[in-house]
Amino acid sequence: MPLFDLPLEQLRDYTSAAVPPADLDAFWDGTISAARAFPLDAVFEPVDNYLTVINTFDVTFSGFGGDRIKGWLHVPANCEPGQQLPVVVEFIGYSGGRGLANQNTRWAQAGYAHFIMDTRGQGYGGVSGDTPDPHPSAGEVNFAGLMTRGSGHQEEYYFRRVYVDAFRAVEAAQSHAAVDPSKVVLTGVSQGGGITVATAGLTAGRLDGVIAALPDVPFLQDFPRAIDIAPRGPYPEIAGFLGRHRDKYEPMLAVLNYFDGVHLGRAATVPALFSAAQMDDICPPSTVFASYNSYGTGSSAKGSAPDKDIEVYRFNNHEGGQEHHWIKQLQFLRKLLSS
Repeated sequence: MPLFDLPLEQLRDYTSAAVPPADLDAFWDGTISAARAFPLDAVFEPVDNYLTVINTFDVTFSGFGGDRIKGWLHVPANCEPGQQLPVVVEFIGYSGGRGLANQNTRWAQAGYAHFIMDTRGQGYGGVSGDTPDPHPSAGEVNFAGLMTRGSGHQEEYYFRRVYVDAFRAVEAAQSHAAVDPSKVVLTGVSQGGGITVATAGLTAGRLDGVIAALPDVPFLQDFPRAIDIAPRGPYPEIAGFLGRHRDKYEPMLAVLNYFDGVHLGRAATVPALFSAAQMDDICPPSTVFASYNSYGTGSSAKGSAPDKDIEVYRFNNHEGGQEHHWIKQLQFLRKLLSS
């Protein structure tokens, strides 16, 4: 795949033309307050993961609307009773689920508690999931996939439920005895990266304890540009829908605007390490840089801009830096936690 987006020198200055809704904060204040009216009721059941160095718990907690959301919590087996570890809360890429109990334990291998949130209604794309989405959008015309589900109104949009689940996943992770609730790190690749950005913004001022965000080639950023230029992946679901429903472009953008990481990440206050791949035709690098350049700027207006950095992988598509980038993330956290 050749370079198809802006050159790097322009990417570093690129900002989205999207303007946040005037009631963005009020919308999310109300959404999160409504979710918190349901008891979190986080349950951790030990399971046999067939590993000797990691203990795993099958997690269930209440997300949007009180719906029961699944997850895994992995803890190093040498964690002593009473010891509390920093926790990495991981969100999953589009169509994936939490997988099997021993399928992804790498953050626990590195000595952290590792909480993986299952994504409601997903788990059909190579990695299995266990959480249904019991909220069909009655009367809403949809396109194949999830990107247009409930897109007739921000109250009904699919990612409203997912973002709330992510907020409550942080609370669930903090509730476990082996977790230090003051040291929560958010991470994820692609859709997981987009959820990371959103959760960093939504927890700011609403939930203490998040200390860093690690969004890797994040999806769900700068919707207007992404819809226009992404030739592959989930964004074309929206373009395909609009190709048939020609009168819905402006109304759909108005809804998507409430879920754009460019807006939500602006409120973030914690340090972040992003990544972008210059040949990425699923999450185009300009959309990632739009998010990166916006991230934390709301707090910077108050004189407390968070530290942030971005690793750029020039010759990679959506796979990004993979194992090489994980080393960068480990170094980032080691430095952050030792300071």
